[in-house]
Amino acid sequence: MSSFIFPDNGFEWRNESLQKPPKGWHYVRESGADGILKAAYQNIATVWQGDFHNAKQVLSAMKKKVRKPAAVRSDADIAALFHAHRMKQAQQSRILNMLAVEIRPGFVLDNKRAPDIRAALLDVYGEADGKPFFLPLNLLLGFMGAHEWHKKGVVVPQLGGSIHVPFGVFSPLRGEYLDLLAHAPSTGFQTAFDIGTGSGVLAAILAKQGIPSVIGTDTNPRAVACARANIARLGFEKQVEICETDLFPEGFADLIVCNPPWLPAKPTSAVESALYDPESAMLAAFLRDAPKHLNPDGEIRLIISDLAEHLHLRPSDFLDKAFAQADLRVADVLKTKPVHKKAADPDDPLAFARNRETTFLYRLKKA
Repeated sequence: MSSFIFPDNGFEWRNESLQKPPKGWHYVRESGADGILKAAYQNIATVWQGDFHNAKQVLSAMKKKVRKPAAVRSDADIAALFHAHRMKQAQQSRILNMLAVEIRPGFVLDNKRAPDIRAALLDVYGEADGKPFFLPLNLLLGFMGAHEWHKKGVVVPQLGGSIHVPFGVFSPLRGEYLDLLAHAPSTGFQTAFDIGTGSGVLAAILAKQGIPSVIGTDTNPRAVACARANIARLGFEKQVEICETDLFPEGFADLIVCNPPWLPAKPTSAVESALYDPESAMLAAFLRDAPKHLNPDGEIRLIISDLAEHLHLRPSDFLDKAFAQADLRVADVLKTKPVHKKAADPDDPLAFARNRETTFLYRLKKA
């Protein structure tokens, strides 16, 4: 979470991204989208005190005005196109986040027709600290939606159960990479590490396959709490331990699994760290150090997409060179095509790359 205290009155502005905070704010009870956007482009936040449902309608109107598709030059550099797309998304998000509401002590929203938001904010922040703060309406709606998904869970057929994911933790909605791990041979392994466990879904699949001892690691406290709760809910506490640590735990394992961030770019929030890995630093560190934690005759499984290569963000020979530098050989490769919604969305600015994307599971052995 990021926050900013307005120095003139001590009010706190909260956000989950690294966006620049507003330089000031003003209250309104009613306003049109154009007025709020005009203030937003001057870096002034609008704090809505009127009807909650009217605020949602104004936010919807703002989105229509802000999110206009950009013309794409056919001769544009692909990597530059990707970075321009992300920059535009960040700019649009910052502008939309300038419409805010005031959250009172105890996570109370006083606006007319406002819903009870306490449970959703407890899910994100834990106990309230008794102080009011400003929160972007778009973000609040995201918190509320994430809270409902957290309660409902995401059905994972490979587990015969559900994974429950709160706001701030990457959700396993892309089932193809889960299938790859579930269908890979699992006999003979007594110990396993799941590096960057996130929701704990891969650690749970390893336990479901019968591996007696699995350790999942993550640096995100929200992910660690989420993974522990999922492992307990699925009944794998005796097999799986979740540790808050960077990359590898102490010791060695027969099997080391990692589904790292797939795109080498800078994340703009904590949850984006599951998607973006600046300069492929985590991927490189994992491949460099994994052999040091592998038992003799053990196996490393890297789950990764080639979308970065199609976007010209990573050289096509990056993995081959990294495998060679780590003295690893490829024993087998499993692969599949993505089936998520964006893969089939012709209006996605990155559709030209997503249409060619393949997800791989590399089975690696020491050379």
